[in-house]
Amino acid sequence: MYIAPFRLQARLGKFHFSNHTRLFFIIAYLTCSTFLVADITFRVLSPDDNRIPRKLLNIVHSIEGQREMGIPEKAQVAFDNFLRKTDVEWMRIRVRPEAEQLPVIAKIERLVVEEVRLRFGQKALLRLNQLELQAQGSRAFLRPDVEGYLNLSTPQINRLNALFDQTEKAAEVARMAVQQSDPTQRLAATQYARLRAGETKGVRLILTPDQRARYRRALGPVRNTNRFERIYAQAPELIDSGAWLDDSPVRLADLRGKVVLLHFYAFQCHNCQANFGIYNNWERRLREKGVEIIGIQTPETAAEAEPARVTADAHQQGFEFPVLIDLEKKNWDAWGNTMWPTVYVVDKRGYIRYWWMGELQWQGARGDKYIERLVDKLRLERP
Repeated sequence: MYIAPFRLQARLGKFHFSNHTRLFFIIAYLTCSTFLVADITFRVLSPDDNRIPRKLLNIVHSIEGQREMGIPEKAQVAFDNFLRKTDVEWMRIRVRPEAEQLPVIAKIERLVVEEVRLRFGQKALLRLNQLELQAQGSRAFLRPDVEGYLNLSTPQINRLNALFDQTEKAAEVARMAVQQSDPTQRLAATQYARLRAGETKGVRLILTPDQRARYRRALGPVRNTNRFERIYAQAPELIDSGAWLDDSPVRLADLRGKVVLLHFYAFQCHNCQANFGIYNNWERRLREKGVEIIGIQTPETAAEAEPARVTADAHQQGFEFPVLIDLEKKNWDAWGNTMWPTVYVVDKRGYIRYWWMGELQWQGARGDKYIERLVDKLRLERP
């Protein structure tokens, strides 16, 4: 039952308490009421909870998430430095199979949760957990902590699993149709999208009115987490191979405060060559606006592993931006890269904000123009 503070004070007045004792009761009440509506005992998801999307790291990196958590501006640099250390592993494993990713993500999430608790307190951690639940959508009801909080019955849990089974089977059918160029792929994708959208309604029918009300209170103020920005890791520092175009090495740490466009390529790759003119155009037009262009030449063939040939081709192409010759693919691995070419957009604080895989103008695409618009936006952000 909710009792307003002034009514609580009136009730306490019926008893013979000292002023100090009465003040203690009021403060204790206010403190408890802050967390009473969200008394889920949150825990970091285990690798076995593989049906629940991992969203905590995305939220804690985002501008909106940090704002919601109440992280003060003066503490952001130190928090960036902490995240940069954990992001090294997060970036490296991002393209690994799920079975390899989840244990690493669970370890990183535990580190982040403890850091948030120590640096910013329980209130910030509670808000982070609330946003995580919101981002996980209907799948959050598979969390053991949510099951316990709502006291879900065994039949309810079974119905939830059956609901999600149906969606996942449709997703697999759609995936196979795409792989096999099946003419029914559009129909399969439509069926999956319909089931995915219907999960929210299905969950609502499974829960009781009281459970739905309790869960709404536990979520706190609702935000559209799909619109959060800066949800990726910070860019890994470049691993110096000792081989640079014209012996002109750079460090990303020295470029804080600038937007960086970093691209992986191999000089004999035809798809990479299709982007070379765009990179040179960016170098001419964007450098004067404070944007840095960096190339990383990671070899795919034996010739591409010869620094002299890489250098000669870079001169022939007219590259005037720094090029790191990634002889042992250490940077390729550190970035979790999978394709030549790939272009990354890094903001002023070192966060990866976007990446484009493949030719920027493939079959009429205008990836270059999208990146240029994003760069214009990021240039206006504060470092």
